[in-house]
Formats: sequence, structure tokens, C-alpha cells
Amino acid sequence: ERIRGVETGGCPHTAIREDASVNLAAIEDLKSGLPDLDLILIESGGDNLAATFSPELVDLTIYVIDVCMGADIPRKKGPALLKSDMLVVNKIELAPHVEVDLEQMRADTKAGRGDLPFIFGSMRKGAGVDELVAFLKEAGGL
Repeated sequence: ERIRGVETGGCPHTAIREDASVNLAAIEDLKSGLPDLDLILIESGGDNLAATFSPELVDLTIYVIDVCMGADIPRKKGPALLKSDMLVVNKIELAPHVEVDLEQMRADTKAGRGDLPFIFGSMRKGAGVDELVAFLKEAGGL
């Protein structure tokens, strides 16, 4: 009842950025069916999707990466890292297993984001969840 799937008829990565109408229709359907709704999350993934994600879909952009993607992700300075309202670097407990230096990754993230907020955490284990919720409440007006 509270989840809507969007069938694009093609690759979801391109559909979300080339024609936002099916996503906007799903949002309107949720809003009309659940008038007490305060928050809608739109999830998508893909290769640097943030470069072309339809900004009219969202009030806030939260970009999530995990340390298993590699320590070099922040150094690449892609649009998601540079422009998202919040960056979450997740699964920090796995860093030793994938030979990622968290302090270097944190320094690279800070260098790329400047004053924009970011969280290093483990959402599954609860580390960083309170910070993310506080951000959503403040920045999202919840």
C-alpha cells in the first residue's frame, strides 16, 4: 500500500532521467492515496545517475555509497558527490576487508564536498542513523 513500483518498459536508469512523467504519476498516486504522507523516497541506482537525475522529482538528494565501492570514489568528484544534499558513506565496518583507509576516504570526501554534509556510518548497525534522521528532519522540514 505504501510502495509503488514504476514499470518503465526499459532500463530504469535512463527512464528516470529522460522522462520523469511516470515517476511523477507514481508520486501523485501515493499522495492522493495516503493524505497523511510526510515523506516519499525515490530510489534509483546506476552509473553516475546523479549527472542526469531529474531534479524536479526531489526536494533533497541523498547519495549513498559504500566503502566496498572503493576508496577512490570521493576522489573522482562525480556530480553526486559534489551536488547531493547529503552523502552517506555506508558499511564502514567492511573497510578492513576491502583494504580501504577510512581516514583517507574521509579526507577525500571532505575535500570534495567542502561544507556540504556527509556521514560515515553503518546503517545496518545503527551507526549514523540518528545523524541521517536529524538531517532529514531539519533539511526536509519534517
